[in-house]
Amino acid sequence: MASPDILIVGGGLAGLFCALKLSPRPVTILATAPIGQGASSAWAQGGIAAAISSGDTPEQHTADTIAAGAGIVDERVTLDMAREAVERVQDLLAYGVPFDKDLEGHLIPSREAAHSQRRIVRVRGDMAGRAIMEALVAVVRKTPSITVIEGWSAEELISVENRVIGVIARNPTGELQKFPAGATILATGGIGQIYAITTNPLEARGSGLAMAAHAGAMVSDAEFVQFHPTAIDINRDPAPLATEALRGDGALLINSAGHRFMLDIHPDAELAPRDIVARGVFSEIAAGRGAFLDARKAIGSSFSERFPTVYATCMSVGIDPATMPIPISPAEHYHMGGVWTDARGRTSLAGLWAAGEVASTGVHGANRLASNSLLEAVVFAGRVAQDLQGVDTASFDMHRVERFLRSKLPVSHARFDANSAMQLRQLMTRHVGVIREAKGLAIALAHLHEMEATATSPVLRNMARTALLVTASAAVRLESRGGHYRSDFPQTDPNLARRSSMTLAQARMIATQMGSLVVAS
Repeated sequence: MASPDILIVGGGLAGLFCALKLSPRPVTILATAPIGQGASSAWAQGGIAAAISSGDTPEQHTADTIAAGAGIVDERVTLDMAREAVERVQDLLAYGVPFDKDLEGHLIPSREAAHSQRRIVRVRGDMAGRAIMEALVAVVRKTPSITVIEGWSAEELISVENRVIGVIARNPTGELQKFPAGATILATGGIGQIYAITTNPLEARGSGLAMAAHAGAMVSDAEFVQFHPTAIDINRDPAPLATEALRGDGALLINSAGHRFMLDIHPDAELAPRDIVARGVFSEIAAGRGAFLDARKAIGSSFSERFPTVYATCMSVGIDPATMPIPISPAEHYHMGGVWTDARGRTSLAGLWAAGEVASTGVHGANRLASNSLLEAVVFAGRVAQDLQGVDTASFDMHRVERFLRSKLPVSHARFDANSAMQLRQLMTRHVGVIREAKGLAIALAHLHEMEATATSPVLRNMARTALLVTASAAVRLESRGGHYRSDFPQTDPNLARRSSMTLAQARMIATQMGSLVVAS
């Protein structure tokens, strides 16, 4: 039997970049969808943050990241990431990513909210994610050392004697197969699809987080979820975005009565920080007044020319944004938490690494700074590849793998229950979304605990596990900070300025304790 592969679970930016940095070492990529598709990275409209401008420094980049992260950013890890940023951008250029340049061939950086300098490296304005993925996919498919297996969804990590040695995955026909590995790398993306409204692709169900937690891995900062305030509410899944540039150009937020409600909430009104705007929009919807983005006066007849993507989306459902307000809702956009890793991408489990949105490295804190997500993905994917250069999978105990291959596959042929999944997603949006409070969190915990225990579909069970971890973490953080807002604890507590950590066993215990309070009441 041949030596186990290095196995990467996920075909997004972190997974592909890691595979390329490991070349010419043999590696297998296991992906649910064709690589580059079904990945949030491909949809990123911003770019990659890197201190490339004259006068900018990694230290300034780090300071901006710390300010956005609301007091719990790991400064050392973040500074190291910022110092690697330019080198990782050069890697992407070498792979063929067509970043915007001037006539002399210099990169043209732009500026985004909360950045003190122009440091966002883009492609044709808002095409960075798609262009990066297209370039990497082309290189990966031409790299002999990389084996790509598409159409298989990982459902469970397999461990022997406290070491991860591979995964069990299922193809669309329901067939299960074991994929042994001397080193397993999770690059499975985010958790958006555990919420009823999200900008994330259908594959972003938190499977990697759930699998790692079920195997015993430590999870960190799971309560910190970032919501985009202006998803277009037209019953599409994923929800399309109404870009923040619309508000930057003067579009207003109104309710069904035409009242400009953000004026009552923050002096900057529509241009207030993203989490504050999201709460304002959520509150109007919860009160039954609805929320709309009104660009009729600010943009009007020039809408189709200035914002063609948003215009086309609206017109496809009969909404003319030049003459009609756009219905909006907050949407889950990014998860700051995930599987805990150290600075090398190692998780708390031997044999398991993680990179990208599935991981929690400490660089985002309680609130991600714009365009740091793509940067984190490539930096830590590169770190994982570098760390694995010192791991000899050929010397891995083959007896363990043989025992793994001889063991029986789990018996579970239940199909994905879309109705139950939507109930979970609506539960999360209602009780563990933009605004949270103790009673709602307790209700959610009780339902999620039962769902995890009774789900017959492996996909639904993993969704419930991830949702349980997010909810339990939110229940025990008795303050508001960054992307986590408690209406019953609206202030930030300086004594709680630290990252959280939790295991699945601890989340279940919290669910049991709080669930009993719901029953008693």
